[in-house]
Amino acid sequence: MSNTPEPTPPGSNPGTTRIVAGESSKPKRRRTLEIGIAVGLVLLIGAGAAVASVVAKNNETQAAASTSPAAELRLGYFGNVTHAPALVGVSKGIIAGKLGGTKLSTQIFNAGPAAVEALNAGAIDAAYLGPNPAINSFVQSKGASISIIAGAASGGAQLVVKPGINTAADLKGKTLASPQLGGTQDVALRAWLGKQGLKTNPNGGGDVAINPTDNAQTLKLFQDGKLDGAWLPEPWASRLVLQAGGKVLVDEKDLWDKGQFPTTILIVSKKFAADHPQTVTALLQGHEASVNWLNTASAADKAAAINAALKATAGSTLPADVIDRSLKNITFTVDPLAGTYKKLLQDGVDAGITKPADINGIFDLRALNSVTGQKTSAAGLGQD
Repeated sequence: MSNTPEPTPPGSNPGTTRIVAGESSKPKRRRTLEIGIAVGLVLLIGAGAAVASVVAKNNETQAAASTSPAAELRLGYFGNVTHAPALVGVSKGIIAGKLGGTKLSTQIFNAGPAAVEALNAGAIDAAYLGPNPAINSFVQSKGASISIIAGAASGGAQLVVKPGINTAADLKGKTLASPQLGGTQDVALRAWLGKQGLKTNPNGGGDVAINPTDNAQTLKLFQDGKLDGAWLPEPWASRLVLQAGGKVLVDEKDLWDKGQFPTTILIVSKKFAADHPQTVTALLQGHEASVNWLNTASAADKAAAINAALKATAGSTLPADVIDRSLKNITFTVDPLAGTYKKLLQDGVDAGITKPADINGIFDLRALNSVTGQKTSAAGLGQD
């Protein structure tokens, strides 16, 4: 898949820029509303009530202005099938339609840590990404940076290896890839290897070398025999199987109760959410509508919509068999599966990526529940 974006087709949303893990970008300065309130001087004698009235009215004006809909929402996501709610939500205009007068701008990332870095730098306001980078950001900022406001996808991540590798023991001395150090698949791979008695470290050493690599490069390296395997989200796991002769050594769903684990979630900057709660609600309305569309559309319609979005963002489409296999491995849901997050945190700790921490408060599902009319649980880790 090419890393060079093509012009966005007519009718889709402008402002799309591709950002790949490892590249630096100069984030735009965040636009903020500055409200100046001038309260005239009044005589104190006999005017106390008038002063109180003026102050109260100006405070009400300031509060209303500070929580007004945003002029622009900058949204990050990946060109992966696991991010289909974002892909179709943007390309079909579903999210923009719910945002109304708020302009939607988008940026494409390769992995979660890069997206979180952009969000923390003020370059984007919300992002679709995996849970572990969200946990890392929450922990490092002591809860000040982000809130998880919805789920997007469950499943769709696998460890694909060369045909001659049949057990975990066969991986000793081998070289594997993940999308980015500290990303959700990177943590899953390191945690699983540790449970098999195989040591890794963030510098690429240990019993198994892990090289965080852009997904498109991983495919090429695997095809060229320069990688022994990779733990990847869809469609990349399917591409290694169908286009490069790999085989599945581990399907991550087999490691979780009922096969359910979060692959993609939706997060928002806490400051943006505090300043523009109406915009966050509108984003969630578009997100829910996108998930519903994916869960009711025909297989052909889903494949066509995803390919159209990938063509617009990445410059190429996927073969029908790759999309078909990918979609069979994924469940699209607005539930972030909050009950899995203590294990996700521990996996990050075991992998040497995250420090032990209290993640209570990481979820704010109140707006989601108001949009869906249902109770999605934060599992005691936030508000619902």
